Amino acid sequence: MTDALNALKDELLAVALEAADRAGALLRDGRPADLGVAATKTSPIDVVTEMDIAAEKLITGFLAERRPHDGLLGEEGASTEGTSGVRWVIDPIDGTVNYLYGLPSWAVSIAAEIDGEAVVGVVAAPMRGETYRAVRGRGAFEGERRLRCRPAPVFSQALVGTGFGYLTARRAAQAEVVRALLPEVRDIRRGGSAAIDLCDVACGRLDGYYERGLNPWDYAAGALIAHESGALTGGRPGAPASGELTIAAATGLFEPLQARLEELGAWHD
Repeated sequence: MTDALNALKDELLAVALEAADRAGALLRDGRPADLGVAATKTSPIDVVTEMDIAAEKLITGFLAERRPHDGLLGEEGASTEGTSGVRWVIDPIDGTVNYLYGLPSWAVSIAAEIDGEAVVGVVAAPMRGETYRAVRGRGAFEGERRLRCRPAPVFSQALVGTGFGYLTARRAAQAEVVRALLPEVRDIRRGGSAAIDLCDVACGRLDGYYERGLNPWDYAAGALIAHESGALTGGRPGAPASGELTIAAATGLFEPLQARLEELGAWHD
């Protein structure tokens, strides 16, 4: 059974890498100069571009060809149950607003779950020229480089990433958390892509990261990559990462960051 599972993980990784590479190339090379908003989701500033739709169509078509019996959960509406026990969780562009404005911090995020647990994660960041990958139990990598999270600093010296939702009330609550936290840490970064922020924890470019309001496709791949780099990942105390709260940081920073976010009510609006 172990050999069969390892072979399946190898296959899922290969499929995810090729799908992410194809979608990343489409998005990098095919972005129209007059790119505009195709639709909005939760609010007028939560946007979908024509390229989100095109990239998801490319990925879902490729997965259907290679793994026709798998389930699928995609940000732009693709959702199928599947019969194989494998489900793909995809975000064709994580960081759509960055992409819309021509900022480089956007990524293609693809995770594969077996029986509800992420076992493969790939985050392709074409404008960085980097693709991050992880298989559960095998570590995290960018190219041939093994990724290891940065050793935990003291709390006051932590560089922490975060992000903000699109609903006005949520943004106001998140601003209050940042207002309280900012004087207590080295600094706070807001990059605009949860998948990249989680990979930056894995790379040691951030000490920690937290955000409320993420969807599974935002963190499924990135959280696995952070975990396999040695970081702790989770949500509120005793809970896994979720839409309520997602946190990633090295042991020694994760615990005080989680405790402080709980005190500040970072898990609710």
